[in-house]
Amino acid sequence: MTIDAFQLYGTHLVDPPPVRLRAGKLEADLANGNLRTIRYDGNEVLRAISYLVRDRDWGTYSPEIADLRIEQSDDRFEVAYLARCEGPDDTKLIIDVRITGNADRLDFEAEAIAATGFETNRCGFCILHPIVGVAGSPATVEHVDGQIVATRFPDAIEPWQPFKDMRAITHEVMPGVQAECRMEGDTFEMEDQRNWSDASYKTYVRPLALPWPYQIPADRPVRQKTSLIIKDTSGSTPPSPDAASGGVIKLELGARTGTMPDIGVIITPEEADATLSAKSVLAEIAPEELLFHFDPSAGHGVDALAQFAVLAAAHRGRSTLEIALPCRSSPSSEAAEIARQMQLAKFRPDAIMVSPSVDRQSTPPGSKWPDCPPLDEVYAAAHAAFPGIRIGGGMLSYFTELNRKRVPDGQLDFVSHCTNPSVHAADDLSIMQTLEALPFITRSVRAIYGDKPYRIGPSTIPMRQNPYGSRTMDNPAGARIPMANRDPRHNGRFAEAFAFGYAIRVLDADLECLTLSAVSGPFGLIAGPDEPVEQGGRRPLFNAVHRLSRLAGSSWQECVSSSPSEVLSFVARNAAGARLHVVNLTGEERKVDCGACRPADAGKELLLAPFATAALPLAD
Repeated sequence: MTIDAFQLYGTHLVDPPPVRLRAGKLEADLANGNLRTIRYDGNEVLRAISYLVRDRDWGTYSPEIADLRIEQSDDRFEVAYLARCEGPDDTKLIIDVRITGNADRLDFEAEAIAATGFETNRCGFCILHPIVGVAGSPATVEHVDGQIVATRFPDAIEPWQPFKDMRAITHEVMPGVQAECRMEGDTFEMEDQRNWSDASYKTYVRPLALPWPYQIPADRPVRQKTSLIIKDTSGSTPPSPDAASGGVIKLELGARTGTMPDIGVIITPEEADATLSAKSVLAEIAPEELLFHFDPSAGHGVDALAQFAVLAAAHRGRSTLEIALPCRSSPSSEAAEIARQMQLAKFRPDAIMVSPSVDRQSTPPGSKWPDCPPLDEVYAAAHAAFPGIRIGGGMLSYFTELNRKRVPDGQLDFVSHCTNPSVHAADDLSIMQTLEALPFITRSVRAIYGDKPYRIGPSTIPMRQNPYGSRTMDNPAGARIPMANRDPRHNGRFAEAFAFGYAIRVLDADLECLTLSAVSGPFGLIAGPDEPVEQGGRRPLFNAVHRLSRLAGSSWQECVSSSPSEVLSFVARNAAGARLHVVNLTGEERKVDCGACRPADAGKELLLAPFATAALPLAD
């Protein structure tokens, strides 16, 4: 099946396929100069080894690669190239790279130099360990002072760095196979990237306790090396290089059950007029919740609240007002002023989510916490100003900030946070892999807050606010870049599959509400005037949100996939009957054997198009 790239990705630009490197049982994919999906004997050892350069806002440079040379034989490969990063004020960083692979060893060496100096927040290696099958498992860490410590990869998501001052880390890949990752040239530490919904533990340079941004001195080479050393006593034979990957993916009913969450959409004052113009679309979606964003520091006032009142009155469901409280004066006086404006606008939402505006900014390790009133005082002010309305708290930013600043929940009726999949990487594979981290996030929230009512969102591929820098990244060319305020895939079937996969991955969390989009704008279900699709046209994401909204309140039953990185599914039951819902998370066709789930029709095998969803009625 051939489908136009724009339908899939919202752009005609497609991630180029990686170059498969192979040396005996050791394999790696070379993509944009870095290594992805490093496997030994078919098992993923490392998710990536990358040499990354970040700017002062933690944006990642996309270096120009030149003089690429790749040599391969049966038991060895070698890669060499030059990479160039262009920074502000005509500064340039040149990186000389060499990668060599043997049957039991991989070396990635880099030397960076800038003729006039170069400003950066980080310049060097990032090594990613996978999380599935690794979380909670034993590891051995060698520190820079030579001390060797037996430990474990974190199971619950660690808010701060689990390992510091690292020289090497070793873990078991499979019985009889140990993988040692050794880092040279600087002091490394690890952070739990599941905080940001990345599906990895990241070992990086340099320590966050050191100042950033910092300057790479002129004409002073920065040399680093990462080595992966395999110790194999298993005695297994190498896989055939022509062995087919993939095949038929099998689905089987599981034991876990629950209730589908309500679905919300976010509406900002800037998009209120466009949402009012699309009331018929909103009525068709019929979300259970309208989530209104209100930020007095951005100039939002009575007029915005009056628009919210009109939308809420026309909506059959509930409404929540999320407030970024400025906290420039007392929380009680600020909350009282917002209550006064709400009364003037004749707007009374069903719930209010309140969080100090300053808490939208991250406080990395080693940084000073910004001034902020005690959260108990903020929540008490909200209860006093908005009597009879449910009060929620948490973070208007991401789980990272909630994990690091754990809000007191005694006065809260619900807790909430968002996620964003493009904080660190924005290639197609990395974005979809973030879905693996969502169950770890929700389990960590439940470990902290127990059975407190729990909401997630808005959570979209584009980033609405950057907690880690001064801005989100503009993306006029429609590229795949981290932390962008617009992302082309939001216009394609990729976003539909991502949203549906997101909903499946958080089913176990027993969410009260899940918000995955706006109605209009760069995060919306319909396209605006500056989008590469027809204005007012429905994006494919509309289909996922519409279907999920219709399923709210239904009972669900888990469905176990033999390849959950490719296909996810679940069964939903309501008055209309039982249906098997399936989503293909890949850009290729996938064959799915769903016979064990007892579909009503005679066929057991389903052919799913790229990023497609399907709903099959089940037999009684």
